[in-house]
Amino acid sequence: MRKEFLPFSTPAIGDDEINEVVDSLKSGWITTGPKVKRFEEEFKAYVGSPFAVPLSSATAGLHLTLLALKIEPGDEIITTPMTFASTVSMIILCGGVPVLVDIEPGTLNIDVQKIRERITPRTKAIIPVHFAGQSCDMDPLFALAKEFNLAIIEDAAHAAGTEYKGEKIGSFNSISIFSFHPNKNITTGEGGMVCTRDESLAEEISLLKFHGMSREAWKRFAATGTPNYDIMLPGFKYNMMDIQAAIGIHQLPRLDGFIERRTAIADFYNEALADVAELALPRYAPYDQLHAWHLYTPLVRIEMLAIDRDQFMAELKKLNIGSGLHYKAIHHHAWYRENLPQVEGSLPNADYASYRILSLPLFPKMTDEDARDVVGAVKEVIVKHRK
Repeated sequence: MRKEFLPFSTPAIGDDEINEVVDSLKSGWITTGPKVKRFEEEFKAYVGSPFAVPLSSATAGLHLTLLALKIEPGDEIITTPMTFASTVSMIILCGGVPVLVDIEPGTLNIDVQKIRERITPRTKAIIPVHFAGQSCDMDPLFALAKEFNLAIIEDAAHAAGTEYKGEKIGSFNSISIFSFHPNKNITTGEGGMVCTRDESLAEEISLLKFHGMSREAWKRFAATGTPNYDIMLPGFKYNMMDIQAAIGIHQLPRLDGFIERRTAIADFYNEALADVAELALPRYAPYDQLHAWHLYTPLVRIEMLAIDRDQFMAELKKLNIGSGLHYKAIHHHAWYRENLPQVEGSLPNADYASYRILSLPLFPKMTDEDARDVVGAVKEVIVKHRK
């Protein structure tokens, strides 16, 4: 057994990030300022998007995007049950109706082939989630959007650096929403970014993020600015801070290297665990794409073991191996179980995954020895509890 606990994830923060944060603290610009603008410009250049709006979180991005799209009570939004709660919660809080479509067994992405049958005259948008950093199949989604005049809102919280058919997620004629939470592929502590080709949509989200003000504080109080401003519409307080962006502007140039290391660890897991019948390993999609490997999420075939998934995770912890739960299907949570009763039994692939999924440690600072320890612990638990 390992002597020290290996967490499921930890951010790779270097001296450059730390020094940049200190510089922000000394500069006096600790909230939204020039470093946020720099991070915005560099991120949209990286993904290939003409417009980007930095925010306090990806959840804020989902909220403001739905508001900017004028989602009204009763409007239906199609999405996946295998996602974090915020994806579906923002639909509800904007008055929309979430319509859940089942997932593919191997990739755990939304099953695009099952979406058409759930489209109705009230459908306004589709929110695909690029699960664990692997792109959904976007071409058929764009075809559906064109046929039925639907918005495509990519929940790209897992997908910074992900590519689909040679193009970065964030570059398409859709709306892409990224997360910079500490366990994501790059972090700003907390934070998010909305990328779009639609200038008017980006402008409205920019207004909504900061009280509907026509000029942000740093533009008003800088030496070349003017303190006067106007309120263009009622807005929120969802702005990113320079302290956050100071981290992001040094994380972004490291992103491709982070993905390379994550991929090496994921490939090692795939090879080392290939002969373990009690696990269903993540599978690559058949189309051309670059997996960012935000998560490594095998399914534990609990029918072959004397313990369930939660007990499996507890056994790993006893061996000093951390793990995560990404995700329990949204309709398995209490509020949605009570308020979406029609969903029960209609999402068999998501149900199957929800009881079996776990996330093994996967982060750039992991050593090869760390990865071997994970594999050894997983095999030890399986041998000990095999039926």
